Amino acid sequence: MDGIRSVGFLTPEEVEQALRAATAAPSLCNSQPWRFRCTPTAIELHADARRTVPVADPEHRELALGCGAALLNLRLAIRAVGVHPDVRLLPEHGRPDLLATVRPAARRPVTPSDRELAEAIHRRHTNRRPFTAAEVPDPLRARLRQAAEAERAWLAVLDRTHYGRLQALAREAHQAQLEDPEFVAEWRHWTGRDDHALDGVPARASGPRPEPQDEWVLRDYSGGTASPRVPGKDFEPEPLICVLGSFQDTPLAQLQAGVAMQHVLLTATASGLASSFLSQVIEVPRTRRELRSLIGGGLWPQTVLRIGYGSPVPPTPRRPLSDVLTPDAS
Repeated sequence: MDGIRSVGFLTPEEVEQALRAATAAPSLCNSQPWRFRCTPTAIELHADARRTVPVADPEHRELALGCGAALLNLRLAIRAVGVHPDVRLLPEHGRPDLLATVRPAARRPVTPSDRELAEAIHRRHTNRRPFTAAEVPDPLRARLRQAAEAERAWLAVLDRTHYGRLQALAREAHQAQLEDPEFVAEWRHWTGRDDHALDGVPARASGPRPEPQDEWVLRDYSGGTASPRVPGKDFEPEPLICVLGSFQDTPLAQLQAGVAMQHVLLTATASGLASSFLSQVIEVPRTRRELRSLIGGGLWPQTVLRIGYGSPVPPTPRRPLSDVLTPDAS
């Protein structure tokens, strides 16, 4: 891409590759709330305040999660070409939108883990379709927990005794949002988009329309265009439900939680697992408080993940790099 320069030990081609990996991260409604600036020595990650989803995410918690996920992708893509990324989070107190600087500082060997996770970046897609009934085995559950812990977060894997309460919280949160006209208008803005859109969730990636027999309340991303599902293709009754939590609820902790969330998602992808989100439980303050109590009261829940074995799904679109790059004035 024209205009991309070398940064530290990275060639222009490697910088472009790393930026494309970063923008493959998930974000609320695929809003893609990030911008990047390349200097001779660093790649800066900025929050893009113009791409907030203010009704669902008034405190910008999910914006921080998405940007944290982009940061992990950026870090992994740099490691995958044999360069060490020196990452500084929230490096300037007076610039809250500057979330991180990443300095490609030195050569280093690529580890098998780095290569495996980097190769999963462009295969990871949010899967809103039903999963199979196959259970995720214990060794994989442990691996997902370890991925979160490696990034200073915690993954609470809920057991079946908690499912009834979480299902009730999801229904409560879902209903509260549907009764809010501003939320409904915002949701309609971001979902059910056509195949030419560069952001938001296109109808082709929406999954089947929710139906009354579903035990878990899942959102309709289709804009009302989803076809009735095939008989016998209901959602799995007992998916693996995980709550990713942080030990604090500060902007720094939320950014780190986004890094941990993406580490979990990429580990799941590399292990042959699919994933999606139950975000409404986090977005409604009352149900978030109840969820915090459900997982013991010591962690701040930042996102809820649904994980299992699913069929391939199409990716959601991404904006071109020219839309997310800020020119370096120097």
